[in-house]
Formats: sequence, C-alpha cells, structure tokens
Amino acid sequence: MAVPQQAADCGALETCGLERILEALKLLLSPGGSGSSSLQITKHDVLLATLKSNLSVVEDKFLKDPYWKKLKLLRDEIANKAEWPQNSVDVTWSFTSQALLLLLCLKETMIQLAADFSPGQPNPRTPEAAPALSPDTLSVSQQKTVQSVLQFVVTLGVCPYLRPGVGVPLRYRTEFGAVVQDLVCLDAAPDATRRLYTSCRVLLTVAQHASLGSLIFSRHFGDIAAGLCQLGFCPTKTKPLKPEEEVLTEEERALSREALRDILDQVYQPLAVRELLILQGGPPQSCSDMKREVRCWTPAWLRRLCGQLLSERLMRPSGVQAVVRGILEGAGAGAAGGSDAEATAADWRKCDLIAKILASCPQQSLSPEDYYRDICPQILDLFHFQDKLTARQFQRVATTTFITMAGERPQLAAKYLLQPMLAPLYRCLNTAEIPESHTVPGTILVTEEELSRCIEDVFKVYVVGNEPLTVLVDSLLPVLGALFSLYCFTKQSVSHIRSLCQEILLWILGKVERKKAIASLKGFAGLDKSVPSFHSLCQFRAATQGGIMITIKEAVCDEDEEEALYQKVSSEQCQVEHLGDLLSHCQECGLAGDFFIFCLKELTHVAVENEAELKKKPYSSKSLLELEQHQTLLVENQEQKLLVLQLMAVLCERMSEQIFTNITQVVDFVAATLQRACASLAHQAESTVESQTLSMSMGLVAVMLGGAVQLKSSDFAILKQLLPLLEKVSSTHPDPVIQELAVDLRITISTHGAFSTEAVSMAAQSTLNKKDPDGKREEQQQTSHERDTDDSHSLLEQQQSHEKANQTGLKSDAPFIPPDVSEPGATTNWKPGSITTERVQEVLLSAYDPEIPTRAAALRTLSCWIEQREARVLEMQEKLLKIFLENLEHEDTFVYLSAIQGVALLSDVYPEKILLSLLAQYDRGKDKHTPETRMKVGEVLMRIVRALGDMVSKYREPLIHTFLRGARDPDSAHRASSLSNLGELCQRLDFLLGSVVHEITACLIAVAKTDHEVQVRRAAIHVIVLLLRGLSQKATEVLKDVLKDLYHLLKHVVHLEPDDVAKLHAQLALEELDEIMRNFLFPPQKLEKKIMVLP
Repeated sequence: MAVPQQAADCGALETCGLERILEALKLLLSPGGSGSSSLQITKHDVLLATLKSNLSVVEDKFLKDPYWKKLKLLRDEIANKAEWPQNSVDVTWSFTSQALLLLLCLKETMIQLAADFSPGQPNPRTPEAAPALSPDTLSVSQQKTVQSVLQFVVTLGVCPYLRPGVGVPLRYRTEFGAVVQDLVCLDAAPDATRRLYTSCRVLLTVAQHASLGSLIFSRHFGDIAAGLCQLGFCPTKTKPLKPEEEVLTEEERALSREALRDILDQVYQPLAVRELLILQGGPPQSCSDMKREVRCWTPAWLRRLCGQLLSERLMRPSGVQAVVRGILEGAGAGAAGGSDAEATAADWRKCDLIAKILASCPQQSLSPEDYYRDICPQILDLFHFQDKLTARQFQRVATTTFITMAGERPQLAAKYLLQPMLAPLYRCLNTAEIPESHTVPGTILVTEEELSRCIEDVFKVYVVGNEPLTVLVDSLLPVLGALFSLYCFTKQSVSHIRSLCQEILLWILGKVERKKAIASLKGFAGLDKSVPSFHSLCQFRAATQGGIMITIKEAVCDEDEEEALYQKVSSEQCQVEHLGDLLSHCQECGLAGDFFIFCLKELTHVAVENEAELKKKPYSSKSLLELEQHQTLLVENQEQKLLVLQLMAVLCERMSEQIFTNITQVVDFVAATLQRACASLAHQAESTVESQTLSMSMGLVAVMLGGAVQLKSSDFAILKQLLPLLEKVSSTHPDPVIQELAVDLRITISTHGAFSTEAVSMAAQSTLNKKDPDGKREEQQQTSHERDTDDSHSLLEQQQSHEKANQTGLKSDAPFIPPDVSEPGATTNWKPGSITTERVQEVLLSAYDPEIPTRAAALRTLSCWIEQREARVLEMQEKLLKIFLENLEHEDTFVYLSAIQGVALLSDVYPEKILLSLLAQYDRGKDKHTPETRMKVGEVLMRIVRALGDMVSKYREPLIHTFLRGARDPDSAHRASSLSNLGELCQRLDFLLGSVVHEITACLIAVAKTDHEVQVRRAAIHVIVLLLRGLSQKATEVLKDVLKDLYHLLKHVVHLEPDDVAKLHAQLALEELDEIMRNFLFPPQKLEKKIMVLP
C-alpha cells in the first residue's frame, strides 16, 4: 500500500536510540489495578482508567523529561506529516494513535541505524568470532515488547471495526477481547472505517522493515487481511453517496485492494491459504443460539472474494503444495510434518476435502484442460518428498486427489496424470517407437531415478489408493508386460522395488475382469504375442545407486549367437517360474485355478487340434514360400507346445491342492480332462497316465455326487456341462467299466442325484477309500457347501503329478493312491473335535503293538492330539503318562524319542502334576529304572524347561534341588545330565538366581576341580558358558558376588585341566566374560543426537 513518506530530521535520528522508544512503549503498556470486587464493570473501568493513565504518563515524560526531547521531536515530526486524526473522545483510539506513532518512530530509527552501520574488518587472529550485530537488531525482550504493542494495536485498532462475519470476533477469542469490544466507542469521531483504514495503513508501513514485518505478519496477518478485505471489497450502499458523505475515497479503496494482493504475495503461502480459509468461514447456518448464528455467518461477498483469492494461490507456481500445507498445518500438523503428521495423514476427511478442492476447476481458469495442465505436475510432485513425516502426509493427500480427479474427469486425468506417471514404462514397450538417436547400444532409456519413482508412484496410487476405477485399470493394463519383466529381473537379486512390483501385479490381477486377467497372464507366459510386452531392444541393468535402469541392448555378433540363444531360453524359463510364484499368491481369489484350467484346455488344443490342422495339406502342392511359411508355423507351434508343457509343469509343482475354490472350477477341470481324453481316443493315442487321469476325474465327479459335497440346484446346472463329454466317453472308450460309470454319472447328474447307481457309490468309495463309509457319509452330508468342496481338493495334488508325468512323456504303472489313505495312528484327515472314543482306544492299543512302526506312529498320534488339546485324550492323562514312560524304556530310537516328545507335550498341559512326578523318577529312580531310562527322563526335563520359558520360575526350587542332587549321583552319566539341565535352567532364571547363586557356584567349582570323569567336568564348565551367555549384560548384577570365583575357576581350568574340550569350554566362557566386562566398563557410544522441537 502506498503511504506518505514518514521521515524525521537527521539530527533527531542521530541522537534518538531504540532504548528510548521501547521505554515509551513499555510505559504505554504498564498494567493497572483496582480494588473493586465486581466483575464486568470493574474490568471495563480498570482498562479504561489504565489506558488514560498510561497516555498521561507518556505525555508527561515527553513534556518534562529532557532525555525524551529528541524522541518527542521525532514523534511530532511524524505526527505532523500524518494524515489521520490522532485525538478523539474515545480513549481507545487515542491510545492506538500514540502506539502507531511510536511504532513509526521505531521503524524510522531502525532504518537509520542500519544505514549508518559499517561493520569493521574481521580480526584474522580470531576468525571463529561471530560478526558484529547490526544496531537495528532487537533483543528477545525487546521483541516481546513490540509484540505486546502490536497485539494492543490490532485489538483496539483493527478487530473492533470489522463488520459482523468478517474475521473472528473478539468476544470469541479471549475474555479480554470481550471487554475491549464493549469499550470501543464507535459513535465518536473519527469514523470506524477511517480508524480501520489508518490502523491497516500504518501497520503495513511499519511492516516494510523486515524484522518488524515478520513480527506483524506471523501473529496478525489474518486480522490485517480481514481489514483490507473489508476496506477494498465490502459493497457500499445501493444509493450513491455524496463526496462529502464518503468515508473512503475510491482511490483509498483501490490502494487497499492492491495492498491485500501485495501482502498475499509476500507472506508464507501456506499461512496465506490458512488465513483465507479461516476468513472464508462457511455459508449461513441455522443455529438455535443467537451468538452462534452471528459467529457462523460469513457475508457472501467475502466468501466469493476468499474463494477467488484461494484460487489465485492455487494457480501460482507451487500453489498445490501451499494449499495442502495450509490446510494440513491448520489442522495441527506443523510446518514440516510435526508430531501430529501421522494422525493428520490418517484423517481421510481432511484428505477428501483437499482432493475436492484440487479437483474442482476454479472460475479463473480458462478451461478444465488448462487447469489440469498446470496442476497435475504439482500433484505428482507431492509423491516425491524426502522427509518421511511430510511424505506420509502428502502421499495420502496426493493419492486421494489422484483418485478424485480420475473419477471426475477420467480423460484429463489419463492425459495429465496417468500418462506422465507411467511414461517410463510406456517408453520401453514393444509398441513404442524408439527414436533413432536412442537406439545406440548402451543408451540409457529410463534412468534409475525415473524407474524407481514410477514404480513407487504406481504403488501409492493403485495399491494404497485401492480404487479400481476404469481409467486407472485401463491405463495400467498395457504396461503390465514391462512391469512383469521388471519383476522377473528383481527376482534375480536384492531390490527394494521387488515387493512393490509384486503388490502392483497382484492388485491389478485381482481387480481387473477375469478375462482380462487371463489375457495378461497369457502375455506374461508368452502364449499371446498380441499383448504389449517389454521391447526386444531394451534390457534391465543394475544401476550405481542400487536401483535399476533400462538401457539399449548391445548388438549380438555371430560368435555369440549360441550364448544369446541360451540366454533367451533361460530367461523364458525363469519368467515361467516367476509366473508360478506370482500365481501362488492368487489361489484364494480363484485366478490361479482359472489359469490352470485354461492351460489344460490349451494343452489339449496345442497337442491335438493344431497338429491335425497343420498336417492337412500335402507338401507337393505348396510353393517354396508356402513351404517356408509352413515350416515357420510348425516351429512356432512346437515352441508354443513346449511353453505350455513347461507352464503346466511349473503350475503342478507350485500350486497347492487348494487351487480350486468353487464347484465351477472343479467342473471345468473335469471337463477339460474329459475333453482331452476324448481327443486322445479320437486319435487313438491314449496312454496309461491319461487313462488313470480319466479314472480319477470321473471318480472326483462320483465323490461330489456321492455326498462329499452338499450340492444345490445351481450346482447341478453347472454339472450338466459334463453330460455331452460323458456321453462321448461312454460311446468311445474301450473299457466297459468306464463306459458303465460314464452312463451312470450322466443319469445321476440328469436326475439331480435322485437316482444313483451302485457303481457311482463304489467309485466314490474307492476314490475316498474310507473305512467306515456309512458313518462318514452322514457326517459329510451335514457340512456346508463351501467347506465340503475342500474334501475333493485333496485329490488334485496327485492329479497334478499325473499331469506333469504326462507332459514330460513319462510312463508310470504305479497305482493311484488318494492322499486320504491312512494307517492306524496316522492323522491325515483328523480334525479337532472329531476323535471318537473307539478311535482313541484303537490308538492306545497300537501303542503296545510289537511292530515298531505301528507303535511309533501311535505315540506320534497321541502327541499330536495332546498338542491340539483334544478333550477325549486329555481326560486320560494318567494312562497316557504311563504309556509314554513305559515306552521310554524301549530300545528303538524312533519309539523312545516319540515317547519323550509325548511326555514333554503332556507336561506342557499339566505341568504341576507331571513335572513333579518326573522329577521324582529322575532323582530317586535309580533302583527302579535303568540309567538309560533316567537319561531319557532328563531329556524330557530339558525339553520341559525350554517349553516353559519364563514360567519356569514357578518351579525353580524343585528343579534346582533335583539337579544339584543329581550332580552328586554315583553314575557319571547322570551327573553330566543333571549339570546340562542345570545350565538350561540357569539361562532362563536371570535375576531369580540371586538366592541360590552361591550353591550353584560352589557345586560347579567342586565338580570342575575334583570330579574324576572328564564328561562331568566338561558339563560343569559348559554350565558356566551357558550361564554367562544367557545373562549377558545382566551377569554383572546377578553374579556380582561370585563373578570373581568363576573367573578364578576358569583360569584354573585353562592352565591345569588336561582335557582339551574342557579347556575349550573354559576359553569360551572367558571370552564371554571378557565381552561382558568390556561392555560394562566401556559402554558403546551411540553417535546420535536427539533434537526436540519446542512448541
């Protein structure tokens, strides 16, 4: 805003210092008091009396104090040139005028001091000394004084004169503001509008000084902007006023408008955005409370003006970032992320608000396309912030904005958002035209930074945004081939974008239509050449910063053709394997099953139909060109056939038996198998494997019809697709049994299961191989449709192995054994809660079977039931313990190890009962049990100690006492076992060792020095190693009383022990002790600095 030049004579400026002006400002702000006890009246009167008193004190100083003479001259000079009335009946305006004059004096003085300042030459002897400060620099206390004066000026000279709805009223800010609002006399001269104009004009003049401007705009920008909006844009009365009646001239209004735009351009843009949003407020709302209604209402002209100004902020360079920061910082996020950045990023409402603002084309823009052309690059830049907190904030906003724009204007979003983001991938497609200047071998087509940014941006938009809009999906589909090639390259080594590529591929394959997903998978596998793929001239290369870049391949010479062919074949094989890995993550959604069925159909088509079509025409009727084309077609067909076989082999190897997720996929699988069998029969090329596959497929249909799956009427409609194929099998297959089964299956499907022959039931029973088909059949018929489909899935794993054998040309005469077949004691088909009493008794009897495999399998089955907390089994815990303990004495390793596992699992369920019994047998069982059996009990105790973990402290006393007594046992093997268990126990007790550490140490010292058996001495030293290793840095606290004794013992063993193994254990213990003491005496220094941001 243009203002009159406020300058004082040089003489005054030379002698008037900052201290005198700041002293005058302090006197002007001196507090007052009152002894009255009333509330509102007292505050009103006290404030009025304080303002009058301070004004009179300052005037007395000017008149009587000779030291203030120069300041008075400067003030009078500025006041004479001022164009506003400085005296008024209203004390608040007189106070404001004097404060404004003193601020102008402060500004002029600071300018003059800075102009007269000439810094001296730096002293070369002390180059580290800080340079001299400029004399116009304000100290911290002086800045506080100026801020207080500015607060009074704004409170008394700006806010009371704002119209209702313009800015935040004083009464809603502080209790003092409510007092000021009632104190100002609006009827006294000068007019309220003139007062507002004067205050804003003088504050902007003072703000021309950089230091004072930062103090003004950092705290009071919103109020000054509100005042300028009212002065420059508030509509006047409809009836034109006479010149003498106008408070502001048109020129002054124009100056106010210009000043508003100037300060909006000067200040920190997020601050401007935030204050404009606050000033804009909301539309009129119906509020029951009158005060709330006045506060909510914002004039229409002000809302339109703020909207226009916000749009101008948005259209400026970096305007998007300013708008986003303004809104998020206004929400409490802080300028650079702040402590609330994560909470703000998680607030989707704010992100949606920003997205709607950015997606809406403002009226100032010529067209939506022009707006998108300017804004979209800035939106893409929001993804690329380095600061983690800021990046997390802006990423959420950018993703939401991206999706909003794509939903509202898909064509413009595709042109200005998606195409620039996906440009690095589009650049390397086989459908793209590479300029001749870029075809030089070694040319970098896509840099490391471009490719990394592209993948990260795609992940943030597609996977994090998770909105499968049509424009998003259609834009990504063409580059899936290049993306899959990049994924395959990242699988060869470590790469930070591998997981991103995988998540993007899984997302798009799961969201896109199933037909398009299958088509994309065909392109990945190389079965469909029409799908855009990675350009043959391009290659991926590792970059210097750990990323990946795309370059032009080197030309292949004749000598390297074989190597290039080998590389091509290896690359294709790796791509198929990586495709199998990718599909292994797509089984739940059904995509893997659909693609497996497609490959089965493609296998039939390639192996039979294409071969027949290619051999129709004789060679004699073809020209040389036709023969060459024919041979090329044959080669391509062979490549296609080999590729399908390789793909089928990988799928059969990588996919699990749960690949099919619904009845439709199972029926399609059976239909593909039947169709291939019919094709083989038509060409009389049926093999043993194909015959077994056909039998298994028909048995699978019989299982579904026999009650393993609860079929609905809609399922029978799907099964009817098999009727033509079954009819063809029944009429062409040479085996009468298969013919009869095909006919019976057709009848059962046609009658919706109302009529089922015995052949179907026998086929189903033979396939499932159930021992008790009647009981199981009733249980299966009660299950749900989705759960029962899994009963047939287990057959597919062996079917896949047959398919793989068929593809590789191997013949197998081995019988087809379903995976459900189980021996006594096996738990293949066991489910929790389905164990019967008869079944438990059968397994218990098998635990005494003289056959070692049967007995071991029974013990393993009981252990599995105990681990799964089977109620029927846990009821007989005493009998189980007896069985396990008796089998501990068995000489076969498989049997007694199974018994050890069972006792350990049983102790985990009932530690109070089982553990004490085992300790008694271990401690006092030398007369009842052999030493080998006691050693096995010791192994059980060691497993129990490991399984209990921290809970072992509850049983500390009996365990320690038993092991210490065992260290004095006559049997040397038992002593070594007790010491080994003692070491495992001490590792887990930590500070609980405090009360018994002396007993343990005395025992170890005595054994290590006096025991005659070398194994026992080794065990004692090993206990010390385990003790130090388990306690680690806590050893100095737990072992502080005995650490010296242990050190002397280890030194004794190293120098005097004849056994090398014991010496090695002692040396290891000394190394552990040395490391502990070094860390205790010289703790590692962490080179980190903790920076705290004060609020």
